[in-house]
Amino acid sequence: MLYMVVEHYRDPRAVYQRLAERGRMAPEGLQYISSWVDQSLRRCFQVMEASDPLLLQRWIARWEDLVEFEVVPVVTSLEAAQLVREAP
Repeated sequence: MLYMVVEHYRDPRAVYQRLAERGRMAPEGLQYISSWVDQSLRRCFQVMEASDPLLLQRWIARWEDLVEFEVVPVVTSLEAAQLVREAP
């Protein structure tokens, strides 16, 4: 399952410092796909993949002191088109 994660940074400097010191801190089985940061450096739009949503929750727990999270399960555009074609 793919997840679009919108991270709202409380303190961007602290977020990037922790990332430099500890890495992404994702549990095994949670895969980082890609990310984009807005120009204010306050929001990050990140795609993660995991077969178990509990892995995502474990990862969030490691960052929630610095980041507020919004998580949306998503499918690719190709998958969405296929679902539309197969719908009754």
